[in-house]
Amino acid sequence: MPDAEELVSDALAAVRGTDVRLAERQLDRLMIGTGGADGARAVDAALFRRLARTVGRLVPRGWQPVDLARVATRRLGPRDAGLVVDALAAHRRDLTDPVPDWWDEQLRELDATVWWGADDRHLAGWSARTGSDRFTALRAAVDALALVDGLPPIAVLRPPPGAPAAGATRAAPGGSRMLDRVRALLAKAESTTFPAEAEALTAKAQELMARHSIEAALLAAPDPADVPTGVRLDTDSPYAGAKALLVQEVAAANRCEAVWSDDLGFSTVLGWSTDLEAVELLYTSLLVQATAAMLRGRGERRQSGGRRTRGYDESFLNAFALRVGERLRAATDAATEAAGPDRLLPVLAARSAAVRERLDTLFPGVTRARLTVRDAEGWTSGTAAADRASLGATPGRPARPVRGGRRRDR
Repeated sequence: MPDAEELVSDALAAVRGTDVRLAERQLDRLMIGTGGADGARAVDAALFRRLARTVGRLVPRGWQPVDLARVATRRLGPRDAGLVVDALAAHRRDLTDPVPDWWDEQLRELDATVWWGADDRHLAGWSARTGSDRFTALRAAVDALALVDGLPPIAVLRPPPGAPAAGATRAAPGGSRMLDRVRALLAKAESTTFPAEAEALTAKAQELMARHSIEAALLAAPDPADVPTGVRLDTDSPYAGAKALLVQEVAAANRCEAVWSDDLGFSTVLGWSTDLEAVELLYTSLLVQATAAMLRGRGERRQSGGRRTRGYDESFLNAFALRVGERLRAATDAATEAAGPDRLLPVLAARSAAVRERLDTLFPGVTRARLTVRDAEGWTSGTAAADRASLGATPGRPARPVRGGRRRDR
């Protein structure tokens, strides 16, 4: 009989191939195991340990716990993605190198804990927790292994466990209180049924975040070890391109740079920590608001006899993103002007240059994806939805032309 490691390798190779019958035969061999009373447990241990080792190899290649959980959920589904989360917990259990606080915080967010006993009993325990039979559990584990084994390297945004710690930008005092105010404003914006009120509340949130960023920039002592960092935000289907455009617009309003990895379902945003906080909060809220506005637009279109189409929805969301981005930038410019641009602009220029340098280092091969308007009515409705509340500009001015497009990772 072959040993457990050989059985796992053969099953992985077959699942990654195109011969469906061969893949089924290899899974049957996993079911049989290595023979003997503990043959099944030997296979289970080898399979789970291989999964944990493969996850460990992805750590220095840029993959953070939340990134792995996101892509696993996207491609495997929430149930089977739990196997990858368990592998992350096993990887953390076996680490001897220093582990940064942010890594453990992400694991806590994912509820990645070692809930099983010995590794050779993990798959049986997972089967019981999910109500799966053994064959289904083996298939799910091999599919999870095939997924993580085939993931490409991505940009290393923060030093992973075992790497030398890098400096971090210092946040301005009182940041937590300010963030609580921003969250409260955005929660009101999401819950109101009045578009003008939602946009006014969002603009106020952007103004607060911009002032917070300015304070952080002025208070931060020069330190060569301080470098911009990054976050990754979901831009999954449906309308992934429109979501990526919204990320880019929010990032630009907060002096950040964004790159869309459409094949992996996320956008990477590079910037200083206080600015990244703003991007995360605002993007999450604006996505809710944009979806609500789109649904209202659909209702108005049905009343006028129009038919809902994908082109309408996508054009609506693209127009919404561009116009809201324009208003967010106006709020940022107003906060900069109020703070005194003479002393502030050199500081902001240096920080922006550092972010662009970081972009060129991590993404040397980015391209631009052109924005296409497929439905004129959707574009007009999306612009109107984002334009009902003025941020000090003249009401009724013509829509500005589409500029550029989404920056995409090659």
